[in-house]
Amino acid sequence: MKYPEMRKELLDYLFGLSDSQYQRDCWVNRMCPGGVVHDELDYAIHFLFDDTKLAEDSESLIGVILKDKKEAYLVARVCEKIQYIFDKYGYDMSDEAYISLPEWKCVLQSAKEAHEVISSSH
Repeated sequence: MKYPEMRKELLDYLFGLSDSQYQRDCWVNRMCPGGVVHDELDYAIHFLFDDTKLAEDSESLIGVILKDKKEAYLVARVCEKIQYIFDKYGYDMSDEAYISLPEWKCVLQSAKEAHEVISSSH
């Protein structure tokens, strides 16, 4: 793995995207657990969509921060679920509004699966 620290960062973002209680506590109420000073949905979005190619070409990061095509597929699926919400509702809603959408359940489920698989092959 070329960038294990970026892989850890990905796991942290996937955890945040997979845990509705964390999202409510940290992103909405600003009471982050476990020594996290601050977190918000925007951080995960920037990592997945802007700082890396995970949203546009996750397979290009195999050997860099992902181990195989399965991991690439799972992360791409998370990005697709988020992009669907952005396409439908726009980019300007609050974290609380996004996580309250019925479609957000798909983000939670896909992020949970991706987190479980990637963390188990860590």
